[in-house]
Amino acid sequence: MSPDVRLHVSWLSRMVLLFSCLSHAFYIPGVSIRSYRDEENVPLLVNKVYSDKSQLQYAYFDLPFVCPPTGNRHHGSSFASGHSVPLNLGEVLRGDRIKTSDLEINMGQDIDCQYLCDRVVGRKELEWAQQLIEEEYVTEWILDNLPGATSFVTVDRTRKYYASGFKMGYKDFDMATGKEMYYVYNHHTLVVRWRPAPGRAGENGGKVIVGFEVYPKSIQAGHRNETGCPLDVSGEQEPLPLYIPGNHTNLMEQYADSSYIPESPIDMEDGATMTIPYTYSVYFFEEGAVEWSNRWDLYFNDQAESSFTHWLAIVNSLIISGILGAICIVIWGRTMQGDVKGRGDGILEEARLKIGKREKKKSSSGLLEKISDTGPDDDLSSDDEPLEEITGWKLLHGEVFRPPPYGGLLAPLIGSGIQLVFVIVGLLGLSCAGILNPSWRGGFWSVGAGLFVFAGGFSGYFSARVYKTFGGQNWRKNTMMTALLFPGLLFTLVFVLNLFCWAQASSTALPFSTLLWLACLWLLIQLPLVHLGSYWGFYRSSSWEHPTKTNAIPRQIPAQAWYMKQQVTLALGAGLVAFAVLFIELIFVFKSLYLDKSSYYYVFGFLSIISALLSITIAETVIIATYIQLCAENYHWWWQSFFVGGASGFWIFVYSVWYYATRLHIDGFVSSLLFFSYSALACAVYSLATGTIGFLTAYMFVRRIYGSVKVD
Repeated sequence: MSPDVRLHVSWLSRMVLLFSCLSHAFYIPGVSIRSYRDEENVPLLVNKVYSDKSQLQYAYFDLPFVCPPTGNRHHGSSFASGHSVPLNLGEVLRGDRIKTSDLEINMGQDIDCQYLCDRVVGRKELEWAQQLIEEEYVTEWILDNLPGATSFVTVDRTRKYYASGFKMGYKDFDMATGKEMYYVYNHHTLVVRWRPAPGRAGENGGKVIVGFEVYPKSIQAGHRNETGCPLDVSGEQEPLPLYIPGNHTNLMEQYADSSYIPESPIDMEDGATMTIPYTYSVYFFEEGAVEWSNRWDLYFNDQAESSFTHWLAIVNSLIISGILGAICIVIWGRTMQGDVKGRGDGILEEARLKIGKREKKKSSSGLLEKISDTGPDDDLSSDDEPLEEITGWKLLHGEVFRPPPYGGLLAPLIGSGIQLVFVIVGLLGLSCAGILNPSWRGGFWSVGAGLFVFAGGFSGYFSARVYKTFGGQNWRKNTMMTALLFPGLLFTLVFVLNLFCWAQASSTALPFSTLLWLACLWLLIQLPLVHLGSYWGFYRSSSWEHPTKTNAIPRQIPAQAWYMKQQVTLALGAGLVAFAVLFIELIFVFKSLYLDKSSYYYVFGFLSIISALLSITIAETVIIATYIQLCAENYHWWWQSFFVGGASGFWIFVYSVWYYATRLHIDGFVSSLLFFSYSALACAVYSLATGTIGFLTAYMFVRRIYGSVKVD
């Protein structure tokens, strides 16, 4: 089999593997299956509340208007209520605070109504509850690793799908008072869907949970029986408003003869309270149509109709990449054709002689000029075209590999970029393989942090080799910059933002112990790995050899065209092309991250294809930009290739600002600060990775074209 055929077969097999990930990109069937026998206790865990209108999350038991844990232990349960479930690093980073609850659920036992508690709240607690309802906060409970879901049906009523979590209450207009009133959901109907367990466990009566739905309801405090439950749970009930009347006794005495009593500011410390009774119901239903391995599918069905848009994004990316690829083929053909003509015949030296003769011709006159015109050595008119080629990028053979200014900064950035590329490729690969999926809560962040620390060795190695290629000698300084520059800025930003989250008593804030743990991972594990990689790259590996030698005296750069004078504008224009490749898929990512947090982004197969096409597009864009720059006899391409590769990150941040202004409804200074800070951080990470791809592409391109030119 020829090499070309093997190459096509290899790419075809990779594409088939990638497309096969589309249907299994989020779950590995048969992992960690748990079966329950009848009357066996099924622990219900409470986690947090979150909102699409805020970046702040709160632990459920930190809310002052919900039932606090009693510390009682259910029959058959290993832990008392309020016990903190051990969390992995990713769960802590995403703000999870999972604890056991007082809700008692036993497999197969229906409960029409069970009293939970009476929560007495004051005006301050009531105001906070109203604020959370106003911002549409959603509660997350967990049963058998499934988040409690709100059930929806499509418009044509053919499919049911889930949205993770359920609302805490609602706001409505009160016709009696003419004001907006807030109502809290104080009764929760839990629907647990099950099916017989597969294999021997099912033969022994085991059952597995394939669905967990929560239907909240607001029921007034009156009309209850001796157990504290409403007289009619399933019927229509008056809702429970979050309202404490103001104390108008003094005003009534002051305006005793008036039919109108003006309102006065409410005293938040007047000691007035209201009681919120909490109850719940549990019902079990057999669900034979859903397999345990597919029980997460209902959380994704609302996104099934978006497959066409994902394919449209791929077609859009292929068109852009194809056009740029055609331009690169033309460039490659021109450079290689010129190199074949010039190989082995001293064409560069001949060009210098021709340029000298042309200058003599311009300075001569009269008879000498005529003699020169008819001389045997005058072949300039017939060689104008080769001369134009030689006076372009080929004249930079002695300058093109001159070390860039601030190379000691560029090398650590390239090292950090390699580290981030390794992390991104690893996360996409593991997600496509199904290892990283929603059932592994916090797995994406945990594995990402582990890959980042482990990739410190690659970061140090490539940074040291680039630094050595630039002629650097102080490799320890380069090592410390690589290990501390980007991770240090990242840790500092997280720490500063954490202070704002701490001030808001939000679970988004990382505990101090977690910050210490992250610092230990950074300084005790990653830093030694960076040092080891740097030592290996600097002493055990040689610097990259260049095909041409660098002149001792820098060559003067001629006057540049108008479009080459503004290098920043050129880089941003090139970045806009890469942004066009990513734009459509970016809509779904932003929707999942900010606009609809109850949904899961799971189409990692599509994302992997778009990422591959994005990398190809960036490489093509950098080749075109570098070729144009070299043809203008500008040999400062090192930094320019890095900026062109990462420029699309600027447009992603611009899109984030537009998204914030037009699509989101985020209120509050801290939430806005978190949004813009983390958006800028994500764009910086993206730009580092894509800038590194651009730098390496430009370096390989320059080495290839100048390696084919023989200089006499």
